[in-house]
Parts: sequence; structure tokens; C-alpha cells
Amino acid sequence: MNYTIQASQRTPALIIYLIDISASMNMLMEGRRRIDVVYEAISLAIRQMVFRSTKGNRLTARYRIAILAYSDDVYDLLNGVKGIDEIAAIGSLPDLTPKRFSDSAKAFLQAERILQAELPGMQDCPAPLVCHMTDGVSTGDDPEPIAKRIMSMSVPDGNVLVENIFLSDRLLETPIQDPRRWKGLTHNTPLQDEHAVKLRNMSSVLPESYREMLFEADYQLGEGAIMMLPGTCAELVSIGFQMSAATPVR
Repeated sequence: MNYTIQASQRTPALIIYLIDISASMNMLMEGRRRIDVVYEAISLAIRQMVFRSTKGNRLTARYRIAILAYSDDVYDLLNGVKGIDEIAAIGSLPDLTPKRFSDSAKAFLQAERILQAELPGMQDCPAPLVCHMTDGVSTGDDPEPIAKRIMSMSVPDGNVLVENIFLSDRLLETPIQDPRRWKGLTHNTPLQDEHAVKLRNMSSVLPESYREMLFEADYQLGEGAIMMLPGTCAELVSIGFQMSAATPVR
């Protein structure tokens, strides 16, 4: 049973966010730009990490985070990996401004380089997680081989986890009526979109410890669910970012 090491100040969890900021992120979702929905969801996830890292009036660095926004280039929004205490001190995240294309392979390559640098010092820490959010087909090289290499990297707690949040209405045969009762995607769920199938191949199975953390937040993802969210509404996008931060903590 892997994925049981708890995030603590001594053994912080590493989360790398890859955020697609292609021009289509200006499209609307529930009356707001997709980019604004994503910004709000990632900000909420970071607030939850701050809350989980606070004891009394002291904020401990239980989480370490990198945020890479990508279009045809990759933009390191935090300028390296930063502790949750440093991010809280900044106050708010840098703005996400949609640009032109979406070269996700470049973003996964940069995530791989960060992991290569970080993993030697993380042998006692929770397995790292890469959370990728996109709303369409990648322009550029195929990201799947890079994602597979990342998923084969490991620490004693388990292999590096890769999660995908796919903003699309065309993913499932029937819409998800109640996100809180939804059991999640599995490897057998019929998908309507070939890009979604590719993203599913690049998604890890949700560890039981993460599933329990999400269950405490009243989300009922089933056993065998994978770390892939169809971002058809703001709540599902938010669940995706909460999933990324569901590392066990004590």
C-alpha cells in the first residue's frame, strides 16, 4: 500500500501545476472565462493547503509548489518551487493571461526536469504529483511519452502521480448531474473525444489515501477512479484542483 506518507514540515508534498493558457481559455464557462474559473479553483486549492499547514498561528511548509503556465512557451509563475508559507506571504497568485497555442509537451518536459532535481531529496516525502489542466489538443510534440516517463519516476512512497483536468463538454455520453455523488472516470468509461482518451492514458489511478481525503470533503469517487476530471462545470474544475492537494496530512 503506497501513498501513505503524510505531508509535514519535515516531509513536504511537492505539487507541480501545468496550466494551459492558450487563446481558447478566453471562452466562457457558466458566464465566466475558463481562465478565471481555473484561477479561482487553483487559488482555493492553495488556500486549503495553507489551512492544512497552519497550527495555531504558525504556518508550516507542508507543501511545496511549482506553477508552470504554458502556451507556445512555458512560463514559471513562481520562479521555481516555493513553500506554501512563501506563497501565502505573496498573497495572491500571478495573473494568468491567455496567449496563442498550447504546447503541453514543453510543459511536461519542464516538470520532468524539476522532478529530476527534486526527487533525490524527497526519499522520505509523499510521492510528488503533477496536475495538468488543459482545454484542448496540444500543438507541438506528443506529451504522452514524457508523461509516461514521469509516471515511472518514484520515491519509496510510490510513483509520481499525474492528474489531468480537461475542460470540455464533449467528454462523456451523459452529463454529470451531481459532482458530489459522481463516482469518477475509470479506464473503462466510454469517452467521446480522442484527446480525452490520450489524457486518460496519461492519468494515474487515484490512491486510496487521496480518495479518503476527498471523501471527508464529501466527494464520493469510487475505487479504481483515475486522476482525470472532465471540467464541464466550475465545481468539477474545483474538485480537480482539490484532488491535487489531497495528500494525506496528520
